[in-house]
Amino acid sequence: MDDRKKSNGGRAASRGAGLTRRGVLSAGAAALGGSALSSFPYISRARAAGEPLKFWQFYAPGGPVASQAKWFEDMVTSWNDKNDVKVQLEYITDYMDGTKLPTAFASGQGPDIFVISPGDFLRYYNGGVLVDLTPYIEEKAKADLPAGIMGTRMVDGKIYGIPMEVEPMAMYYSVEAFEQAKLNENDIPKTWDQLLDVAKKLTNDKRYGVLFESAPGYYQNFTWYPFLWQGGGEIVEGGKSAFNSPATVQALKFWQDAVNSGVCPRKPLGGGAWDTVPNLGSGFCAIQNVGIWGIAQLREGSPNTKYGVFKLPTPANGKYVTVGGGWAFVANAKGKDPETAAKFCVWALGSMAPDSVQRVVDWCTKAKSDMPPRTSALEAGKDAFEQGFLKTFKNDIYPGTRGEPRLPPQVYKAVSDAIQACQLNGQDPQAAAATASQQIDAFLAGYKGAPLL
Repeated sequence: MDDRKKSNGGRAASRGAGLTRRGVLSAGAAALGGSALSSFPYISRARAAGEPLKFWQFYAPGGPVASQAKWFEDMVTSWNDKNDVKVQLEYITDYMDGTKLPTAFASGQGPDIFVISPGDFLRYYNGGVLVDLTPYIEEKAKADLPAGIMGTRMVDGKIYGIPMEVEPMAMYYSVEAFEQAKLNENDIPKTWDQLLDVAKKLTNDKRYGVLFESAPGYYQNFTWYPFLWQGGGEIVEGGKSAFNSPATVQALKFWQDAVNSGVCPRKPLGGGAWDTVPNLGSGFCAIQNVGIWGIAQLREGSPNTKYGVFKLPTPANGKYVTVGGGWAFVANAKGKDPETAAKFCVWALGSMAPDSVQRVVDWCTKAKSDMPPRTSALEAGKDAFEQGFLKTFKNDIYPGTRGEPRLPPQVYKAVSDAIQACQLNGQDPQAAAATASQQIDAFLAGYKGAPLL
């Protein structure tokens, strides 16, 4: 499921800090959603002698986060030193918010290797451009990829993407803001009502009490899903919409109440609500809803900020759950050399070779701050996950993680419109839920593609 505003490397220039998947291709979904399920065209592109495979992503070369750019560059150098068919990194500045990737595929000129999140998987799988990576993955490595993480990258038991990370969402808070408001760890909210109450105490003429994403896109949906699930809600069940439910209504109303009460801004600073440095780090907000990548962002971009992390609060009688997204390497079935592209993806992230396992460890603990998507990588990097906020995520937050939903663009858009209508435009949550549910059912009536998850 990313990295976002990826024009700056994923969450503006600080996500690092890096990008997450947030917002990825939100503009692309709107611009190309109508054709998202049709097959992408095939244009013969036999690889010319010596021509490298193009790898599109939003990290390197020359991306905004040096540690992440170096990780990609070192990986590709290692491959190129040992293989005749070379790989060439291409940094795409608007990877998540622009239309370059879907437009390239629509014209038959998509990259040989690229990254996608669960939220956009169906666009490319249903379009027929993802290589089945299963034949290139050894059985031991398949067992090393937990089913809960791999489900949204698989169809009919076949693997179409190798994840590089898992990014659970949490709440970050400013220790300074808490102290100024005469609050301490005992005041950390456990329920939605408590969060709004604490946020009110933290709000003043220079600071908002809490921050949720307000810009429409894949990232906003991603961050809202846990609040739907906590009340027992779902988007789709049994092939039909389940969106018109009390759980949906209360989740929509929760975010609406946060804005209407004045404790949550209508617009975040920086690249968006995934971007911690210009929001929590600057004092613009006291509590920020953001993912595990915030650890690296603050470490690199605002090292003097004292902060804490706590689990997402829940509604009355609700159950704790958070969402975990993340990007995955995929190969273009209609590219110049699909077989070699597939082998590269597996070699990089899905092999049992020590360098492959260590590469995942280094990405999750050094280049960024993420949970590893492989059992072996969690074990190999255990020292890093037994200290600081990575330990907090591993022990307290990650155990309640549910994978990001796998939805077609049309379903994503219906949910996005409902969130926007309530959060910023004052629409009745019950009416918004009903309208979105009708739109989802109308689309599903004619849907033919991989299962929604």
